[in-house]
Amino acid sequence: MDIAALSDLRQARRLVIKVGSALLVDKGRARTAWLASLAAEIAELRQTCEVLLVSSGAIALGAARLGLPHGGRGSLADAQAAASVGQVELARLWSDALGAQDITAAQMLVTLGDLEDRRRYLNVSATLGRLLAAGAVPVVNENDSVATEEIRFGDNDRLAARIAQAAGADAVLLLSDVDGLFDRDPREPGARRIARVDGVSPEIMAMATADSGSGLGSGGMRAKLQAARIAERAGIALAIINGTRPAPFAAALAQDSGTVFVPQSGASARKAWLGGRLAPAGSVTVDQGCMAALDNGASVLAAGVTAVEGDFVRGDLIAVYGPGGERLGQGLVEYAAAECRAIMGLREDQQARTLGYAPRAAVVHRDHMVRL
Repeated sequence: MDIAALSDLRQARRLVIKVGSALLVDKGRARTAWLASLAAEIAELRQTCEVLLVSSGAIALGAARLGLPHGGRGSLADAQAAASVGQVELARLWSDALGAQDITAAQMLVTLGDLEDRRRYLNVSATLGRLLAAGAVPVVNENDSVATEEIRFGDNDRLAARIAQAAGADAVLLLSDVDGLFDRDPREPGARRIARVDGVSPEIMAMATADSGSGLGSGGMRAKLQAARIAERAGIALAIINGTRPAPFAAALAQDSGTVFVPQSGASARKAWLGGRLAPAGSVTVDQGCMAALDNGASVLAAGVTAVEGDFVRGDLIAVYGPGGERLGQGLVEYAAAECRAIMGLREDQQARTLGYAPRAAVVHRDHMVRL
């Protein structure tokens, strides 16, 4: 399916819509009128495609109910407590809004680990598929009441891209507080909106700011570009539109605004899953020669490794860095961390003497690695 413009999202067979905290909550109160307008749009979209939701808002809602400062993000304990209370309210809001359109809402709470572990990832995929087959709209959120690092470093933009992967979606629609990606801060004079992006390059990433304008959420434009990178590797289109207006999708179409990130073609499911994973267990740094070889599709060999970080075991996901600290890729490692440290910089014959057994073909084989 060729999705190259915002209007093409109407052709999607399966669509993930991400809604941020600032759109759902204003001064601790739910924006019920806006939510009703979005639910009506979802009902219209469901005439031609299946819809999944990734919704923030639990921490903001819970913090208001408990009277916690800083939107519930003053401490990890506050965030977890706020999420516990707010998740009940968030589920009720979606159930009521979608129910008014005769749509059944289904709540699904996940953690980063659910999408990093291959078996649990497949379980998530199966559950989403069954809910959609039954006619429900899954409403997915991170399980912030038990999460730790995810609350401080996670965001629902990347979660939306990973859920789209697991659900086999064609496209992701991120509702933001800006009209798309701009070549600089959109508040600056002369800032230009970019309507279409063919590949999230370092130059595109440099246009982003990590700031979240509302102070309620945990993602900014940088997180949205990271989500676009996950999606494009999986062959999934991603669009960013301004969600602050009533009926935001129709408003974006009428104003011809937003930014569409065109998916890559020919990506394998396994490579897409590897590229979308967010929590490497460690890393290796390689020299200039190894980096050049990686550019030509080679594997990471021990002879080119100059440093090893972390305490990983064989089969873990690790990151690969270049000599200048640039992140080159990530993949499944063939050795434990101690073995990597023992053989780094050594030729194959030297590795055998050090290990006491014939070395494996690579530290990270090209078939189990993605370039970033």
